[in-house]
Amino acid sequence: MNKKPESRYHVLVVDDDREMRESLIHLLERAGWHVDAYAQAAGAIKAVRETNPDVVLSDVRMPGMSGLELLNAMQGDGFPPVVLISAHGDIEMAVTAMRDGAYSFVEKPFDPRRLLTILGHASENYRLARDADRLRQRLSRLSGLDRILLGDTNVIRDLREDILDMAETEAPVMILGETGTGKELVAHALHDLSARISGPFIALNCATISEQNFEEEMFGRADGALGTIASANRGTLFLDELGACSEAVQAKMLRVIETQEFTPVGATMPVTVDIRVISASNEKLDVAVAEKRFREDLFFRLNAFVIDVPPLRERRDDIPLLFTHFLVQNASVNEIGIPELAAEDIAALMTYDWPGNVRELRHTAERRILAARRGRGSVAVAIKRDFEADDVPETLREAVAAFERQLIANAIRKHQGRMDEIAEALGIGRRTLNEKIVKLGLNKSDLLY
Repeated sequence: MNKKPESRYHVLVVDDDREMRESLIHLLERAGWHVDAYAQAAGAIKAVRETNPDVVLSDVRMPGMSGLELLNAMQGDGFPPVVLISAHGDIEMAVTAMRDGAYSFVEKPFDPRRLLTILGHASENYRLARDADRLRQRLSRLSGLDRILLGDTNVIRDLREDILDMAETEAPVMILGETGTGKELVAHALHDLSARISGPFIALNCATISEQNFEEEMFGRADGALGTIASANRGTLFLDELGACSEAVQAKMLRVIETQEFTPVGATMPVTVDIRVISASNEKLDVAVAEKRFREDLFFRLNAFVIDVPPLRERRDDIPLLFTHFLVQNASVNEIGIPELAAEDIAALMTYDWPGNVRELRHTAERRILAARRGRGSVAVAIKRDFEADDVPETLREAVAAFERQLIANAIRKHQGRMDEIAEALGIGRRTLNEKIVKLGLNKSDLLY
């Protein structure tokens, strides 16, 4: 006994001709469709609302309600596409049907393969549009942490619960996770949900801290501007890329965190502050401690609570929702329609490993929207990082600048913003590196966030 092919789509057939109705049922079921059939259009409308088929296949000329009347009754959101079929069709009827919203019009006798192809395309487009609409509706309903940290997988639900629990404490929190997972978003959420929400949130990239100017940058001057620590008073100080701190900086940082005091440059008396410290690292600091690269006392001072932010590859089911969210954002900014996600687009999203995590996904959505403005593109193409032919600079100067920009950006990512290591890897001086970063318009926070 032959096994029936697995059902892919659900079709609702409406035809008053019993022989034709049974013939269509036989054809569609053999092709793997789930089929519901009705002899009258009036009964089909109720069935559409109750069973939500992927497509309706209806005869045009029927007693009572005709196929064209059925089509008109099924206009608006929430109804599946309608394919009309008739032995009495002519060009005028087909034009009228298409103008009134029919997906397609097929004359009897028809080619079975062509009919199956039309129904298949109609069903696939309807499902994609319906799924995209559900995602957008879900996005519009989100609020609070759900909007900040999108996702419905267990790991992201656990993350939201951890944030809610830890926001209520004053203890330091250490956020661990790969580059691009959204550690600063988590830090912001901890601040915004805490009693310190009315106070400042000051983010400090530890990779940019100068050992020579540490005290002036962090403590300020008695006769000048406030330093970073004073700016965070009664709020939250977020120490990003904690592992990039030198030993000397670590020692000074530990004292401030322990005593909640510092002395501005040129002052004789210490200043007391009230700050909560949240730190983040994309490297395993316990390994750095074991290797004597990070102070054990500072590590234990800052990791009273630890939050692990999962990489995107461990929450793949969230990828379509996140990508749709970024598409909606960028489409709004660029004032264009949201491109539909075809089956191959979803496949590209789900099979890619996303080494750059959520940040890379966001940038991919940006590239997809920019391509859509020119009437082309796909998710697979947007994922690729290589220059397209029409992106090649026209002059040698532009080509050299583009190459330097890419080379330095890659080095910043590889060495996590540690400027001395970046300069050494590129074979240039620290000052030259800083000048090039400014000249080429590179933003380290964009590359590392």
